[in-house]
Amino acid sequence: MKALIQRVTRASVDVEGHTVGAIDHGLLALVGVEKGDSQADADKLLHKLLNYRVFSDADGKMNLNVQQAEGGLLLVSQFTLAADTHKGLRPSFSSAAPPDEGEQLFNYLVTQAQSAWQDVATGEFGGNMQVSLVNDGPVTFLLES
Repeated sequence: MKALIQRVTRASVDVEGHTVGAIDHGLLALVGVEKGDSQADADKLLHKLLNYRVFSDADGKMNLNVQQAEGGLLLVSQFTLAADTHKGLRPSFSSAAPPDEGEQLFNYLVTQAQSAWQDVATGEFGGNMQVSLVNDGPVTFLLES
């Protein structure tokens, strides 16, 4: 599993003109599920999402995680993160998990996140989503489990 995380001052996801998920300051995580990913991979990724230190402490150093910063976590499924871009000029999605497996594992990640942290929002798996964000920093990292 992969997650492209961005530290944000706010982020939201709209589907068909309706906001389905939103947070104030926190982390936006675009999540890609690949073939062979498991619940253990989702658990490892969630541990990183909740504990990765990308928020500034009183000295301006990145020493706080999203929980310590009392931020939100917005999880958005994005199968295009699983694309193979090594060859040619068109991405291949052969390494992405099939939609039903991807949805099951993404939903597992969301459920686990909601059990571990009170401020978790999500997009709509497979939906045509419009993601809005204000990247704080900018701060962006690619996490892999």
